[in-house]
Amino acid sequence: MKKHTVRVHPSADNLPRENQLAWHIASFAANCGQLDADVVEMIACRIVDNASVALAAINRAPVAAARAMALAHPRKGGGTVYGLPAQVRVDAEWAAWANATAVRELDFHDTFLAADYSHPGDAISPLIAVAQQMGLDGAALARGIAVSYEIHVALVKAISLHQYKKDHVAHLCPATTAGIGAMLGLPTETIFQAVNQAVHLSFSTRQSRKGEISSWKAYVPGFSGKLAIECIDRAMRGEASPSPIYEGEESVLAWMLGGPDSRYDVYLPADGEAPRGILETYTKAHSAEYQAQALIDLAIELSAQIGDLSKVKSILLETSHHTHNVIGTGANDPQKSDPEASRETLDHSIMYILAVALEDRKWHHVDSYTRERARTPSTVALWHKIRTVEDPEWTRRYLDADPAKRAFGGKIVVTLADGTTVTGERAVADAHPNGAHPWAWPDYVGKFETLTRGALGDGERQSFLAAAKGFAGLSSKALDGLIPALPTGAVTPSKPTGQGIFDRGLE
Repeated sequence: MKKHTVRVHPSADNLPRENQLAWHIASFAANCGQLDADVVEMIACRIVDNASVALAAINRAPVAAARAMALAHPRKGGGTVYGLPAQVRVDAEWAAWANATAVRELDFHDTFLAADYSHPGDAISPLIAVAQQMGLDGAALARGIAVSYEIHVALVKAISLHQYKKDHVAHLCPATTAGIGAMLGLPTETIFQAVNQAVHLSFSTRQSRKGEISSWKAYVPGFSGKLAIECIDRAMRGEASPSPIYEGEESVLAWMLGGPDSRYDVYLPADGEAPRGILETYTKAHSAEYQAQALIDLAIELSAQIGDLSKVKSILLETSHHTHNVIGTGANDPQKSDPEASRETLDHSIMYILAVALEDRKWHHVDSYTRERARTPSTVALWHKIRTVEDPEWTRRYLDADPAKRAFGGKIVVTLADGTTVTGERAVADAHPNGAHPWAWPDYVGKFETLTRGALGDGERQSFLAAAKGFAGLSSKALDGLIPALPTGAVTPSKPTGQGIFDRGLE
């Protein structure tokens, strides 16, 4: 790994591009080393993970709307769309839009937490779409996905966006862009220009994850993937972009992040080094914000010890700064205690999540979020007895530089009406690499089987799993198998609530 110290430079410095972070990102993308077998295996797991949650969400309104928009942009030889036959092809950027929205909708795929938050698997859909449209093979796709993960993980470790209330798409988009460049085998100069544009255009505020959280949360990775494809396309045509994009005196560090005196140390592999960042990431066993994963496991375990939940007087969650302030009472969002709140808000309310997990002793990606479930009087009563506090030790563990020591859970203290307490703590989710049951290929297969058994026949499921497991050896034509189709009639009409601009002329 090489350390790149990033800081603001006045324009008079005329900072050489070879000293700019965007150039370092591009140089690694253009010159990454051979992939290790365990990295390729984990990419296969994440392809399965994405397909599992996308197909489970296929008929939800945001996914149907995104699909309708994509279908208005047909293209012979374009990308395929989750749930639809392979002969239905759309422009790659619109396939990315529809497929990434489907993957993100249930908040049920992979994550990486460090100085900031991220869902690195959001890059997989745009990368597959570009590979399909450009006729690339599985080996090229593997390289692109590995590079995207590597850069995404490096940025998330080094630069906190949330501290300055910026959304994590600002790391996702340049990472996806660099991955596409690596997959296409583009030179450093071209990837550099595309990354500059991606960073310039991808900064947005955290309001998308605050207050009344809307369906835009599901669309963000589709927007990012679509933008990344357009950035690469423009750079391939020889066009330049604003630079220095991170270090300029009126650019990202100076005005979007820590200001003119800020400094960040970003560690990237040297040219020719193998990307291994994906192995530091982890997926979800439960459909909820990642910081709730360990706490759902813990709540299910504690529920039997508590017994009669009506006897609970109060519940205190001692946890990290991030968990307290993003999904806990520290967020100061009244919507997180509102039974009429959106699903997107409920899956970012640890108070709601703990109440349901304690009552049901399980978690379900649909049943745990129904309007009837949220309105249940006993749930509301328990929900409103829960509060969170930051414990500096949990914050320290959350940010530990050693992946083996990082902790994303907390301690739950349940006080009963008679004054007795029931306590427990969980550092990481059971499915985490350091957890009680670290997930490997069989677990991802199990998730796929659970989420798709009612929609796909045995033959179709086995065909997809075989394609995913051997994806790195697939020909360009065989990449279609990575975006499974559902039987005729299983995908609802793609105009769920009304028509948009793109529908005009399609009647």
